[in-house]
Amino acid sequence: MTDDTKTDTGIDYSKTLFLPQTDFPMRGGLPKKEPEIVARWNDIDLYKKLREDGKDRPLHVLHDGPPYANGNIHIGHALNKILKDVITRSFQMRGYNSNYVPGWDCHGLPIEWKIEEQYRAKGKNKDEVPINEFRRECRDFAAHWIEVQSEEFKRLGVVGDFERPYTTMNYHAEARIAGELLKFAMSGQLYRGSKPIMWSVVERTALAEAEVEYQDYESDTIWVKFPVRRGVFTETSWFGTKEESRDIAGKAIEGQKALSEAYVVIWTTTPWTIPGNRAIAFSPRISYGLYEVTSAENDFGPQPGEKLIFADALAEESFAKAKLGFERKMDVHTAMLSEMVCRHPLADLGYDFPVPLLAGEHVTDDAGTGFVHTAPSHGREDFEAWIDGKAELEARGVPTEIPFPVDDAGYYTKDAPGFGPDREGGPARVIDDKGKKGDANKSVIAALIEANALFARGRLKHTYPHSWRSKKPVIFRNTPQWFVSMDKDLDGYGLSGAQPEGKDTLRSRALAAIDATRFVPSAGQKRLRTMIEDRPDWVLSRQRAWGVPICVFANEDGEILKDDEVNRRILEAFEAEGADAWFAEGARERFLGSHANEDWRMVRDILDVWFDSGSSHTFTLEDRDDMKWPADIYLEGSDQHRGWFHSSLLESCGTRGRAPYETVVTHGFTMAEDGRKMSKSLGNTVTPQEVMQQSGADILRLWVMTTDYWEDQRLGKAIIQTNIDTYRKVRNTTRWMLGTLAHDEGKEVPFADMPELERLMLHRLAELDELVRTGYDNFDFKRISRALTDFMVLDLSAFYFDIRKDALYCDAPSSTRRLAALQVVRTLFDACVKWLAPMLCFTCEEAWMARHPDAVSVHLEQFPTIPAEWRNDELAAKWKKVRQVRRVVTGALEIERKDKRIGSSLEAAPIVHVTDPELSKAIAGLDMAEICITSDIVITTAEPPEAAFRMPEVAGVGVVPTLAKGRKCARSWKVSPQVGSDPDYPDVTPRDAEALRELKAGGRLSL
Repeated sequence: MTDDTKTDTGIDYSKTLFLPQTDFPMRGGLPKKEPEIVARWNDIDLYKKLREDGKDRPLHVLHDGPPYANGNIHIGHALNKILKDVITRSFQMRGYNSNYVPGWDCHGLPIEWKIEEQYRAKGKNKDEVPINEFRRECRDFAAHWIEVQSEEFKRLGVVGDFERPYTTMNYHAEARIAGELLKFAMSGQLYRGSKPIMWSVVERTALAEAEVEYQDYESDTIWVKFPVRRGVFTETSWFGTKEESRDIAGKAIEGQKALSEAYVVIWTTTPWTIPGNRAIAFSPRISYGLYEVTSAENDFGPQPGEKLIFADALAEESFAKAKLGFERKMDVHTAMLSEMVCRHPLADLGYDFPVPLLAGEHVTDDAGTGFVHTAPSHGREDFEAWIDGKAELEARGVPTEIPFPVDDAGYYTKDAPGFGPDREGGPARVIDDKGKKGDANKSVIAALIEANALFARGRLKHTYPHSWRSKKPVIFRNTPQWFVSMDKDLDGYGLSGAQPEGKDTLRSRALAAIDATRFVPSAGQKRLRTMIEDRPDWVLSRQRAWGVPICVFANEDGEILKDDEVNRRILEAFEAEGADAWFAEGARERFLGSHANEDWRMVRDILDVWFDSGSSHTFTLEDRDDMKWPADIYLEGSDQHRGWFHSSLLESCGTRGRAPYETVVTHGFTMAEDGRKMSKSLGNTVTPQEVMQQSGADILRLWVMTTDYWEDQRLGKAIIQTNIDTYRKVRNTTRWMLGTLAHDEGKEVPFADMPELERLMLHRLAELDELVRTGYDNFDFKRISRALTDFMVLDLSAFYFDIRKDALYCDAPSSTRRLAALQVVRTLFDACVKWLAPMLCFTCEEAWMARHPDAVSVHLEQFPTIPAEWRNDELAAKWKKVRQVRRVVTGALEIERKDKRIGSSLEAAPIVHVTDPELSKAIAGLDMAEICITSDIVITTAEPPEAAFRMPEVAGVGVVPTLAKGRKCARSWKVSPQVGSDPDYPDVTPRDAEALRELKAGGRLSL
């Protein structure tokens, strides 16, 4: 309707219509409105009201995986926190006390690194500052960013206990983390060992797998010749049984001689590890051969006549790389290799020890030579192969001590003769302080060339582990560290009730816990299980200053002091003073008490921060009376299968025998719009601050709700605009309902008396109620948001509201049709706003308060209760057919409008030919003119003329558009021959005349 309603009678009919009236603006103005709502939530203490409202309901707990307190939030934080907020709000509105306690990870290298950067900028030396002063600066740094991030999270709409969050640097938390560490110590799971671990030279600390990322890297590659030692074979390795013919024995003698003059060739991408070589691994599953060089076109390396052993599948490729001609001379069997011993190629530099060949499951013939250079100081598989073969090696007289060839700064040590301190000019270096390659590779390659031990060389681009903090490559080096054993038999430690069958280890417990946990999506279960199945012992120690110390005392042999009184003193001090107590003057004597004169040494390493956050379930879920253990949900990014999900699982299984969670939900990462990784250098980053400033947090929240968040998702200007467009449609539908409900007096029409169209809408609510509740249970937010936005835009705005505007605007106040429609709109508003409230928390709050100005908050409401009688699948099936017919009619009228033969559908009176019996039956008895929003309509079962409008997807319907006959009603704009039939109101239809009389009689309007 427009203002063009004043007629010759002098009546302004616009004032007689129930047109929408609302202060709820069409344009959201979210960047300005949302902070006002956040301020109001703070003023009314919405979090406290939610807890009071739900105090008698069952607890539902999502335990917050702690973000790191060292900078402004990024889009990944926004995705994560919005998902968590939607989950907690949805459970709160479904009958739970769904408490959310935000948390922060505060210890560790990133913060320490920032303080060191500040020191370097000021010319200060960290080593000259008292350690607790340095730790205090780290604590202050973390506290600042916790405050900043708290405000940013609240701006996203997140509601939680920001007044009492958990932080890993809280004194109580530090005491609990230390207590968990002491449990591992007392149960014998903690031990000091020497293994190759990932080491950051730049940061001078050990790294866990969760602390590395894999980046492209170019490595030097070398093929190295290991000379076979003479006289190492027995007859058994050649012909096995005494029944073999002497001819074979004669050939064996020739073969022995040939192999004794041969070289085993290895290939490696880490030349710097050659000084650490102690063995060569082969595979019994691979076919090997002895090859002789027939020609050479290189400046160094093998010459004609040299004999070399290769995997047959890799020989041709390797000889081509070295530009050599070759001829295969004989098979080399596994039995021969198993007895073979080589000489180190740099024996003359001080590496004069036997290099045995060992069978290894990890050896393949996919690349290289079929032999794997084994340096137990520099690789996990190398170390395990060496340890597994230790007894056999010792029986063969091979020394089994593992060297320490590289120090914490990346320099060679005395265990790398010729390259370490004895080298002229000082030790060579693998990686320098800036993460650049040192001169180690160059020095080793030069020495191999000098020793005539290099077969070939090259370069290779491949993925290689880098520290995710410094972004610099790491090295693998053998160092003394503190570990938690994955395979120690715990004999029921930490368990109550039934004991597990078989060997009770941390690994077996963790695998059983994974099987008992729900994963969303389900693929996360397999991923975490694979990681636990294959993982080595847990490296807990870090060589840094900011964190919870490994607060144990150990003797020179690594034996840990197990004394309850000592542990009690430590934990009491940590509770009162924090972990700084460990580093205070006199701490050793204070804690050891009567043991102070014994040879117990304080461990100065700090704990892996993953142990900190992995212990958060203890000081949050167990220790707060508003939480519970285990948590219902842990939700984080997919990288946390090797991070927080992983460490929490191991910590809890090691001390309590089960996981600290019932369900694990995983989300992917946010990529740029084109699918590339977001990068400042590429200029394709999207920050939540920018989106909120320009468009509002609800636009971000809608984006999160409409993505396949279980996978990696994309975000950019076009995607944001798409969500803005969707939001605008939802908002305008909500606005129309608010405007229409301005005329609602709350009158009820019995369900049985409602028109079919109203009962259809109530049926749709019953369908959606099931979908919404199931979707929230399954964390399938895209399904919910898609269903609700489609419902509001397609079912309501473009269908139901479009049809019912005439009745709602023009019918008499007492009209059953109008009252039923008002009642349904009231119900629709209530349901849609509540269902969407967890997702669009600001907009739904604004809409709810516009409708209920005396209410406290929509977030204190419960989802609507939908009566079972509303569900009517038979009615829905019928109206599906009705809407098919309507589609054809509206399609025909759209062409008429486009060609300007009509101005609106009310000028039309189409003839609709329905030849399909099912469709004809569906529309029988219905006012199709009302449904199609025309002034009149003719329904016929006759065949449509050839020129009739049809739609291929709706067979059996043809439409012939014709103009409506009669005059245009000045009030409702319907065209009807009945306009003028009422003498009191000669320019309106009888329906409108009756409405005017009722309005006048009721004193509602002065006409």
